[in-house]
Amino acid sequence: MARKPNYRFARLERERNKAARKAERAKLKAERAELRRREKTGEPADGEAVEDATDLPDGAPDESATATAQDGKPV
Repeated sequence: MARKPNYRFARLERERNKAARKAERAKLKAERAELRRREKTGEPADGEAVEDATDLPDGAPDESATATAQDGKPV
């Protein structure tokens, strides 16, 4: 004897899956919009390091970072 189909359960499963797919798409869309907004405004994205403007490209310390007396000797 065949089982009676549970149409309500099947419908609820389809609706749950549809809602999950829709939420995933909305999340991806929001992330893409955030990236576009950050690129447009020039803000760094989350997780990106903000480079310090006082660092020199070769990694040498900036001269203004060390304290010196008026005669040029370190304090």
